[in-house]
Amino acid sequence: MDARVAAIATGEAPELVWLLEHPPLYTSGTSGKADDLLDARFPTFQSGRGGQVTYHGPGQRVAYVMLDLKGRRPDVRAYVASLEEWIIRTLAAFNVRGERREDRVGVWVKRPDKGPGHEDKIAAIGVRLRRWVSFHGIAINVEPDLSHFQAIVPCGVVDPRYG
Repeated sequence: MDARVAAIATGEAPELVWLLEHPPLYTSGTSGKADDLLDARFPTFQSGRGGQVTYHGPGQRVAYVMLDLKGRRPDVRAYVASLEEWIIRTLAAFNVRGERREDRVGVWVKRPDKGPGHEDKIAAIGVRLRRWVSFHGIAINVEPDLSHFQAIVPCGVVDPRYG
Protein backbone atom coordinates (compact mmCIF):
# COMPACT_ATOMS: atom_id res chain seq x y z
CA MET A 1 0.00 0.00 0.00
CA ASP A 2 2.85 2.40 0.83
CA ALA A 3 4.40 1.91 -2.61
CA ARG A 4 1.08 2.51 -4.36
CA VAL A 5 0.41 5.67 -2.32
CA ALA A 6 3.87 7.01 -3.22
CA ALA A 7 3.26 6.27 -6.90
CA ILE A 8 -0.13 8.01 -6.81
CA ALA A 9 1.46 11.06 -5.15
CA THR A 10 4.02 11.37 -7.96
CA GLY A 11 1.47 10.73 -10.71
CA GLU A 12 3.04 7.38 -11.65
CA ALA A 13 -0.04 5.30 -10.79
CA PRO A 14 -3.80 5.83 -10.85
CA GLU A 15 -5.94 5.93 -7.75
CA LEU A 16 -7.07 2.57 -6.45
CA VAL A 17 -9.51 0.93 -4.04
CA TRP A 18 -8.86 -2.54 -2.64
CA LEU A 19 -11.96 -4.43 -1.46
CA LEU A 20 -11.30 -7.46 0.70
CA GLU A 21 -12.09 -9.59 3.72
CA HIS A 22 -9.34 -10.35 6.25
CA PRO A 23 -8.80 -13.52 8.26
CA PRO A 24 -9.40 -12.81 11.98
CA LEU A 25 -6.95 -10.18 13.27
CA TYR A 26 -6.69 -7.02 15.33
CA THR A 27 -5.10 -3.75 14.26
CA SER A 28 -3.98 -0.87 16.43
CA GLY A 29 -3.93 2.60 14.88
CA THR A 30 -1.83 5.59 15.84
CA SER A 31 -4.09 6.33 18.85
CA GLY A 32 -4.25 2.69 19.97
CA LYS A 33 -3.59 1.79 23.61
CA ALA A 34 -2.15 -1.52 24.78
CA ASP A 35 -4.84 -1.62 27.50
CA ASP A 36 -7.51 -1.84 24.77
CA LEU A 37 -6.26 -5.34 23.86
CA LEU A 38 -8.06 -7.25 26.61
CA ASP A 39 -7.56 -10.81 25.36
CA ALA A 40 -5.97 -10.81 21.91
CA ARG A 41 -6.86 -14.23 20.54
CA PHE A 42 -5.79 -13.33 17.01
CA PRO A 43 -2.64 -11.74 15.57
CA THR A 44 -2.35 -8.01 16.31
CA PHE A 45 -0.76 -5.59 13.87
CA GLN A 46 0.41 -2.02 14.46
CA SER A 47 -1.03 0.18 11.74
CA GLY A 48 -0.20 3.67 10.56
CA ARG A 49 -3.89 4.51 10.16
CA GLY A 50 -5.69 6.85 12.47
CA GLY A 51 -7.83 5.46 15.23
CA GLN A 52 -7.49 2.94 17.99
CA VAL A 53 -7.82 -0.85 18.22
CA THR A 54 -10.27 -2.73 16.01
CA TYR A 55 -11.06 -6.20 14.73
CA HIS A 56 -11.09 -7.33 11.09
CA GLY A 57 -12.29 -10.72 9.94
CA PRO A 58 -14.82 -12.85 8.10
CA GLY A 59 -18.21 -11.18 7.72
CA GLN A 60 -16.65 -7.73 7.49
CA ARG A 61 -15.94 -5.90 4.24
CA VAL A 62 -12.84 -3.71 4.19
CA ALA A 63 -12.04 -1.03 1.63
CA TYR A 64 -8.55 0.42 1.39
CA VAL A 65 -9.09 3.73 -0.39
CA MET A 66 -6.10 5.33 -2.10
CA LEU A 67 -7.21 8.67 -3.56
CA ASP A 68 -5.33 11.83 -4.50
CA LEU A 69 -7.20 14.51 -2.55
CA LYS A 70 -5.14 17.40 -3.92
CA GLY A 71 -7.40 17.59 -6.97
CA ARG A 72 -10.52 17.29 -4.88
CA ARG A 73 -10.91 18.91 -1.48
CA PRO A 74 -7.74 18.62 0.61
CA ASP A 75 -9.55 18.52 3.95
CA VAL A 76 -9.26 15.52 6.28
CA ARG A 77 -12.58 16.08 8.07
CA ALA A 78 -14.42 16.53 4.77
CA TYR A 79 -12.83 13.34 3.45
CA VAL A 80 -13.88 11.31 6.51
CA ALA A 81 -17.40 12.78 6.27
CA SER A 82 -17.55 11.79 2.59
CA LEU A 83 -16.58 8.21 3.47
CA GLU A 84 -19.29 8.16 6.14
CA GLU A 85 -21.83 9.48 3.61
CA TRP A 86 -20.80 6.86 1.05
CA ILE A 87 -21.30 4.12 3.66
CA ILE A 88 -24.70 5.54 4.69
CA ARG A 89 -25.88 5.56 1.06
CA THR A 90 -24.58 2.04 0.48
CA LEU A 91 -26.36 0.76 3.59
CA ALA A 92 -29.58 2.49 2.48
CA ALA A 93 -29.50 0.38 -0.70
CA PHE A 94 -29.91 -2.61 1.64
CA ASN A 95 -32.64 -0.91 3.72
CA VAL A 96 -30.27 -0.29 6.63
CA ARG A 97 -30.41 3.19 8.17
CA GLY A 98 -26.90 4.27 9.08
CA GLU A 99 -26.20 7.58 10.76
CA ARG A 100 -23.21 9.82 11.42
CA ARG A 101 -22.42 11.18 14.90
CA GLU A 102 -20.63 14.48 15.49
CA ASP A 103 -18.79 13.14 18.55
CA ARG A 104 -17.83 9.72 17.11
CA VAL A 105 -16.21 8.72 13.82
CA GLY A 106 -17.90 5.95 11.87
CA VAL A 107 -21.45 4.98 10.98
CA TRP A 108 -23.99 3.89 13.56
CA VAL A 109 -27.37 2.13 13.57
CA LYS A 110 -29.95 2.67 16.28
CA ARG A 111 -30.85 -0.47 18.27
CA PRO A 112 -33.97 0.24 20.35
CA ASP A 113 -34.31 -3.53 20.87
CA LYS A 114 -31.21 -3.32 23.10
CA GLY A 115 -32.54 -0.46 25.22
CA PRO A 116 -32.98 3.32 25.07
CA GLY A 117 -30.21 5.16 23.27
CA HIS A 118 -28.36 1.99 22.22
CA GLU A 119 -26.49 2.11 18.91
CA ASP A 120 -24.22 -0.36 17.15
CA LYS A 121 -21.24 0.74 15.11
CA ILE A 122 -21.80 -0.79 11.71
CA ALA A 123 -18.78 0.82 10.05
CA ALA A 124 -15.40 2.01 11.26
CA ILE A 125 -13.09 4.48 9.54
CA GLY A 126 -9.34 4.69 10.01
CA VAL A 127 -7.38 6.68 7.45
CA ARG A 128 -4.06 8.32 6.93
CA LEU A 129 -2.92 10.92 4.40
CA ARG A 130 0.51 11.26 2.88
CA ARG A 131 1.10 14.18 0.51
CA TRP A 132 -2.70 14.43 0.33
CA VAL A 133 -3.06 10.84 -0.88
CA SER A 134 -5.40 8.82 1.32
CA PHE A 135 -4.79 5.28 2.42
CA HIS A 136 -6.21 2.70 4.81
CA GLY A 137 -9.97 3.19 4.87
CA ILE A 138 -13.20 1.65 6.07
CA ALA A 139 -14.58 -1.58 7.54
CA ILE A 140 -18.28 -2.42 7.26
CA ASN A 141 -19.74 -5.06 9.58
CA VAL A 142 -21.98 -7.23 7.40
CA GLU A 143 -22.19 -10.36 9.54
CA PRO A 144 -19.02 -10.76 11.63
CA ASP A 145 -18.66 -12.97 14.68
CA LEU A 146 -19.37 -10.27 17.28
CA SER A 147 -17.68 -12.28 20.04
CA HIS A 148 -14.34 -11.36 18.44
CA PHE A 149 -14.93 -7.74 19.47
CA GLN A 150 -15.20 -8.78 23.14
CA ALA A 151 -11.43 -9.26 23.33
CA ILE A 152 -10.80 -5.55 22.70
CA VAL A 153 -12.12 -2.09 23.49
CA PRO A 154 -13.19 -1.43 19.89
CA CYS A 155 -12.19 2.03 18.70
CA GLY A 156 -11.80 3.06 22.34
CA VAL A 157 -15.58 3.02 22.87
CA VAL A 158 -16.39 1.96 26.44
CA ASP A 159 -19.96 3.27 26.80
CA PRO A 160 -22.19 0.15 26.93
CA ARG A 161 -24.88 1.94 24.88
CA TYR A 162 -22.55 1.89 21.88
CA GLY A 163 -21.88 -1.65 20.73
